[in-house]
Amino acid sequence: MAHRVDNEYDYLFKIVLIGDSGVGKSNILSRFTRNEFFLESKSTIGVEFATRTLQKPTFDNVQRWLRELRDHADANIVVMMIGNKSDLNHLRSVAEEDGQAFSEKEGLSFLETSALEAVNVEKAFHTVLSEIHQIVSKKALAAQESASTTGRSMQGTTINVAEAPTNTKGSCCSS
Repeated sequence: MAHRVDNEYDYLFKIVLIGDSGVGKSNILSRFTRNEFFLESKSTIGVEFATRTLQKPTFDNVQRWLRELRDHADANIVVMMIGNKSDLNHLRSVAEEDGQAFSEKEGLSFLETSALEAVNVEKAFHTVLSEIHQIVSKKALAAQESASTTGRSMQGTTINVAEAPTNTKGSCCSS
């Protein structure tokens, strides 16, 4: 399918992946958009990558990332915390329960993924897009109700968002 010009879309959602260097943002996006994973990928901010055992302070930095995001984003933003690299269970430094508890406390969706093994990547994007769609739909419904109380009629738009696949592993973009 050919790409359409931006102004021909009914909706264009931009999703920004933020986090520390080396946590797998590029491979999550690559897995979602092209169903590819680059095992030999380098960090995308110009820092050389070397294999070594290290403590992951990324979970400790989530609060800072959230504060910065909330300070500079729209109030209706949809935020999901993703614990990537779930395939590296032997190197785990944050228990899934801790990630889930933090997410609940902050009002975030939470999901563990593995871009390497294609686990839950599709589900993560479908969940975020469904939440965005719910917000957009509620706004459209509120605007329609407001217009009907003032006597003005608005024509609605039907948006069909496919359900997230039930399997957590598989291809995203096969032809």
